[in-house]
Amino acid sequence: MTTTHVRAIDVEERWFLYDASEHNLGRMAAVIATKLMGKDRPTYTPSETGATHVVVINGAHPRLTGTKQKGKTYQHYTGYPNGRKVIAIDKVAAARPKDIVTLAVRRMLPKGPLGYRMLKNLKVYGNADHPHGAQQPVKVPTSL
Repeated sequence: MTTTHVRAIDVEERWFLYDASEHNLGRMAAVIATKLMGKDRPTYTPSETGATHVVVINGAHPRLTGTKQKGKTYQHYTGYPNGRKVIAIDKVAAARPKDIVTLAVRRMLPKGPLGYRMLKNLKVYGNADHPHGAQQPVKVPTSL
């Protein structure tokens, strides 16, 4: 039995369309990360991107369950003593609304140059308009 190595240029490109207001944020991000990596294809190769592009509309208003709308926070460390910064999701949504979906997906992708290339195939838009109509993205139904 031999192992096949499929290059990204040999794989057919796919485009998917997600409406963030219809999907739960974490579940949607997990499925998007899997598609960007190419793990949902039989030709999955760990060292290549999945040749999949994902468009997310209404990224400014993702569906959050439970008390996440009030209690979810994002934190980072500046590198200085006592430099931990904690920001509530309300402030992130007001300042950079597309970052909510982007951060959720980015943290599920592999770290390093390959993960950064995969993240470039994710397009997040704050409202229902997007410029990718020519690619005819397939709208993903609400039930994942």
